[in-house]
Amino acid sequence: MLLVHAHPDDESLGTGVTMAKYAAEGAHVALLTCTRGEEGVVLVSELAHLAATSHDGLGEYRERELAAAMGALGVRDHRFLDTVRLPSDDGRPAPHYRDSGMAWDARHRAIAAPDTGPEAFARADLDEAAARVAAVVRELRPHVLGTYEPGGGYGHPDHVQAHRVAMRGVELALAGPGPGGAAWTVPKVYWSVLPESVVRSMLREAEQRGQLPPGWDPDGELPSLVVPDGAVTAVIDGQAFLAQKTAALRAHATQVIVRNGVVDIGDGARQPISGSEWYELARGSAAPAVPGGQETDLFAGVDDVD
Repeated sequence: MLLVHAHPDDESLGTGVTMAKYAAEGAHVALLTCTRGEEGVVLVSELAHLAATSHDGLGEYRERELAAAMGALGVRDHRFLDTVRLPSDDGRPAPHYRDSGMAWDARHRAIAAPDTGPEAFARADLDEAAARVAAVVRELRPHVLGTYEPGGGYGHPDHVQAHRVAMRGVELALAGPGPGGAAWTVPKVYWSVLPESVVRSMLREAEQRGQLPPGWDPDGELPSLVVPDGAVTAVIDGQAFLAQKTAALRAHATQVIVRNGVVDIGDGARQPISGSEWYELARGSAAPAVPGGQETDLFAGVDDVD
């Protein structure tokens, strides 16, 4: 299994129990992170000097946070996209994909930051970045690849770019041999999503408690990762791995605050730490019908693929 995420902490928030479950079951779980999250918030006051507006050391610090989170999830293979080398890199400086940052619009929707620099991941050449994904796909030959849906979850430009790069990388890998090895067709590609009924129910409960996050309306427009229940094709029950997911989130201490089964994120949003994670099948064929109409194993139907 290969997961493609934009920044350190995204993997634990959205796919933590999935990664822990399959790692514990003996699958090779690999994480490919596109940036080091240099432009992220710093929620630990004594580490405020790491921010991009100060000493700009947050990216290096978040590398260590990510390593600790992967230890908590039992994932041994985690890489950064710009460390994947291509033949075209010979004789030129190594690329650096920097966190692009983001801003909020009047409706509290994520938009591009007004001052992104030339190294911003959102500005990266699509095919060049995707070629690095393809090299990892050819090397690892994953049966399952997971990433964001086309809207990048909530519109963050790096999440959108990670989706584009991952999907293009899958296409390049199946087109023929190249860096990493022989051509490889990923049997199943999933997008991480949330079912609409679950999200609206949580928002109504939050509204009743007077804790509705900014920009969220139980009856209004929702971010792109929230899809109609019928679009959810797989659900992973990872309740047995909830403690590992929680530990992984605690490792990302500069970005999130964990307390009493809830995670606080930098924009003021609060969400319960869920032992279930939901997916939409984007490429490949779903397993034969199961009770409830949803897959409960992302690897179902690919056991015999070489």
